[in-house]
Amino acid sequence: MLKTSVRIFIAIAAIAGSVFLDEPLSGGELYVGAATVSITPDRPVPLFGGRTIPIARRIGSPCTATALVIETRNGETSLETALFVSCDLVWIRGGAEKDLYELVRDQLRGRVPEILLDRLILNATHTHSAPPPNDINFNQYRLPDDAGDDVMLPAEYREFLVERLAKIVEEAWIQRAPAQVAWGLGHAVVAQNRRVVFADGSAVMYGNTSQPHFRAIEGYEDHGLEILYFWDRDDKLIATAINIACPAQAGGVGGVNADLWHPVREMLRERHGEDLFVIAWIGASGDMTPRPLYRKAAEERMQKLRKLNASQEAARRIVTAWEDVYQVIRNEKKKDVELEFRSTTVSLPHRQITSKEGDAARKLVARLKDSNKPTEVWDRARAERTIRRYEEQQQKGSGSYEMPLRTVRLGDIAIVTNDVELFTDFGVQMKARSPALQTFVIQLCGGGTYLPTKRAVSGGGYSAIPESNIVGPEGGQVLVDESVKLIKSLWPSEKNKNP
Repeated sequence: MLKTSVRIFIAIAAIAGSVFLDEPLSGGELYVGAATVSITPDRPVPLFGGRTIPIARRIGSPCTATALVIETRNGETSLETALFVSCDLVWIRGGAEKDLYELVRDQLRGRVPEILLDRLILNATHTHSAPPPNDINFNQYRLPDDAGDDVMLPAEYREFLVERLAKIVEEAWIQRAPAQVAWGLGHAVVAQNRRVVFADGSAVMYGNTSQPHFRAIEGYEDHGLEILYFWDRDDKLIATAINIACPAQAGGVGGVNADLWHPVREMLRERHGEDLFVIAWIGASGDMTPRPLYRKAAEERMQKLRKLNASQEAARRIVTAWEDVYQVIRNEKKKDVELEFRSTTVSLPHRQITSKEGDAARKLVARLKDSNKPTEVWDRARAERTIRRYEEQQQKGSGSYEMPLRTVRLGDIAIVTNDVELFTDFGVQMKARSPALQTFVIQLCGGGTYLPTKRAVSGGGYSAIPESNIVGPEGGQVLVDESVKLIKSLWPSEKNKNP
């Protein structure tokens, strides 16, 4: 039986040079490689992200994956490496037997033996307009009756995807060359909290704010834009990584699409070269959206006047902030920097399901037991899972979610990852308590589910109810504390630079 107490397993054996030291880290000469590939399917596919799975038969915009390899060297000796792959996907999940990490590593193993596969970090941009790489649970979802025989099902798409992800990691590794880096902070109003609170204290995701009993938007919004810029030694801009606490869900183009990241890439490449690599990192934003919940008519009018759709408007704001920061930090290039990768496994206690919540799930299952309506099949399947979790909790006690926690120090900045759709308050805590000058939080580096705050659980509603969570607010606080602890291990002798 798994215990609810936190158990930290420091992955010293697997990670060369990542023991926790008291002396300052040493820098090295920076090398960078990058590569990108289309992960857009060539056949109709189911789209995952809602209570139904529509079949997409057209391409609204290309979905891509972009790899970034960062390395430091002392002469010919490699000191440290970090491998990032950003994917236009809803999440990072594989099949029933192996997760996406294992599948990509299997493809890479032996092809380039010197690649440190334990340094691999995959992340999803959380577009709802990409095919799922994991097998669909037909208990919860079923294909539309008119899907047709030409639909690419998840198992086939996963094979298509994995081969391409492995290819760009290998290519980026081979392309490593002496480089320069700079980092900066901008601001772009893209994310808005999507949980609406009413007079009775209840909360609803995307609730109607025009109702008389609307009272507030539930939580804080992080408008910071954490940015990395990479140049070659001839001062040519070769890559950028953009971290924003907002999912790629502006909508508006239909079919398979990368949502707001496609126009971001187009705009930046038009200004800075067609071969610029753009890495998209989504920050803690489980309760965020790029869609406005009030002033909608005014927002839509401004989009029309600018002749932009919702995705393009979000991209315009991101690129405007990116350009502003670029002009400020372009003379701050560094050729020699500290680079350190560390990894831990954290045990996040499962959310406890109360008897009241278990009873409510049983009543829902009984009410929907004969329904074939897709949305109600979805609701019933989620309620059935909640019942099973409650019964297991009663029989075996509480369990825990074992989550890889990875952090990277690059010069003055820290990068920390998690698997879940983390509510923004938790990400703000990490950034406020981090000793780094800037802290990049990357969510959905695994399968994950929503991880809500205590305030959200009190309000209820989708994203904060047991059906939406494996880990609850208590586990979220554990995640924050252990993330900060791991980051602090990379700044052993320094005070917090970001109080």
